[in-house]
Amino acid sequence: MSNYFDNIHRQNLLEISEYLPVDKLLPKYKLEADSRHELFHKVSEIFLRDTIASSLGIQRLDLFLSRVLNTLYTQAEKLPMDRHYLLLTYNPGHAVTSISEPDCGLFDIIHLGNKSFNIVRMKSLGLPVPPGFIITTEVFRCRELIEDYPPARRNFREQIGREISRLEKQTGKKYGSPENALLVSVRSGAAVSQPGMLDSYLNVGMNEDIVNGIIRQTGEEWFAWDSYRRFLQSYGMSFGLERDRFDAVIDEFKRRYGVPLKKDFTPRQMKEVSMAYKELIRSNGIRIEESPEEQLYIAIQRVLNSWNSEKARTYRRIMGISDDWGTAVTVQQMVFGNLSQNSGSGVLFTHSPRFSQDLLRPWGDYTTGNQGEDVVAGLVTTYPVSDYQAKIEGRPLDLTLQRRFPEIYRALREIAKTLIYENQWAPQDIEFTFESPRSTDLYLLQTRNMEMKERKKLPSFENAREMEEKFMGHGIGVSGGALSGRAVFSLDDIYYWKKTDPGTPLILIRNDTVPDDIKEISAADGLLTARGGATSHAAIVANRLDKTCVVGCIDLVCIEREKKFILNNRTVNAGEFISINGSEGSIYMGKLKVDFKVVS
Repeated sequence: MSNYFDNIHRQNLLEISEYLPVDKLLPKYKLEADSRHELFHKVSEIFLRDTIASSLGIQRLDLFLSRVLNTLYTQAEKLPMDRHYLLLTYNPGHAVTSISEPDCGLFDIIHLGNKSFNIVRMKSLGLPVPPGFIITTEVFRCRELIEDYPPARRNFREQIGREISRLEKQTGKKYGSPENALLVSVRSGAAVSQPGMLDSYLNVGMNEDIVNGIIRQTGEEWFAWDSYRRFLQSYGMSFGLERDRFDAVIDEFKRRYGVPLKKDFTPRQMKEVSMAYKELIRSNGIRIEESPEEQLYIAIQRVLNSWNSEKARTYRRIMGISDDWGTAVTVQQMVFGNLSQNSGSGVLFTHSPRFSQDLLRPWGDYTTGNQGEDVVAGLVTTYPVSDYQAKIEGRPLDLTLQRRFPEIYRALREIAKTLIYENQWAPQDIEFTFESPRSTDLYLLQTRNMEMKERKKLPSFENAREMEEKFMGHGIGVSGGALSGRAVFSLDDIYYWKKTDPGTPLILIRNDTVPDDIKEISAADGLLTARGGATSHAAIVANRLDKTCVVGCIDLVCIEREKKFILNNRTVNAGEFISINGSEGSIYMGKLKVDFKVVS
């Protein structure tokens, strides 16, 4: 306005007003004024206003800029100073994208994270991936703005609502409806994999009304209450309750009803367990959100916030991963490995982690009547995927996926061929779920590149006769070679023996490990667990950290509170020596001499 109107007309108007008699002015300029100077300003204002009004688009531009300025002023008043930069750089168009129809501008590992990026790639190949959508790292970067600034929060919720509507159309189900409930999983996914370190939610969208609706629809009462129990546990753990608290509850019910496994509960007993979980959460001052819509937003927020949990920060520090990456969040339709004993979940390695050949050789762990979190967390006894694997690991052939669920096994093998041979992917670590023995009910939940380490010389034990005498039992060897060291059960044990007997290896004993054990696993030299398989968190993390590791020793009973374990009627207390072989899975009493020259 100043450059193209005021400046170029000011001098002309001034000269005209000085020489032009007042009676010669047009009627609209004949105004009362006390001086020639005042008249000049009044005439100039009318002239400039008329000129601007007759100029194409100028008034609309003025209104637009005024609205922009008013919005910025309002935002500046409502937002703290440190949020202004986020507001100016946040792109809501990059916040959410569909798995089946991804935004091309977001199709990269930075926005989607490793997990979601590979899910979209598998979907594009026509592989059986549950439908859903991805909340990108743009939301993580600006999450404080979205939480604090109502217009941004409202826009984000509208985008989530549209994606839920799309998901309802794809599945034929209704989110939040007891009559035909759509349940979803909410999982993390950073650009660099951090197995088990961030929160995840299963069966989001449940309350007791919806549980009863699922029972009416499916007739599967045990399944419905078990799914609700799992939702409650993931909810409580995201608010800081330890897994052990929930394990103690279900163990008490097992003792009360005299059942060894949760699958042996009656449906009514499983409901009691679920209600006990609910009471545990409430008794710790945690409010359980009953609204399925609000549950989803809480789950998304808690998964994003788990990036800065202590265990996640510890893991990143140990592994040398930057804290700046942030995580995406994947929301998908739930598929159920706990539907019956003819459904299940597992993890498939396309190549054997024991051998360096490039041959496609299915390997891994699976379980029936459970959801996938049980397998990767090492919470249940698992079975081998292939006959070849079972022979190598000395496990029963009749329990392999290949023999019990041949159609599922063949489908997984074909999927592996599609990825490895046809599309030239690196060896993959694939999480899967099947709802029945039919291949049409098989789903792929995620995949990532396998940890393929270069084969190297590994230590072995020397004295064969002494090994035979001290042999205690057998598990699944997943990492490292022969190791003799003191048994330890806690971080305090580790610190004590490192100070008292520095240089002596320490072997951590657990029934199973959870992500919170990352400090103990990192500080110890070896790991021995009763549960879990080659694909559990314990095995994956131990392998990444180059620890000697044996998992899945089903006869081992670890009594942490008494700092001892029992294996085949032999008891080992904290500080006593044991020996393990991470190549073959053998466990021995006492100290054995190690030969570092043998190639494993």
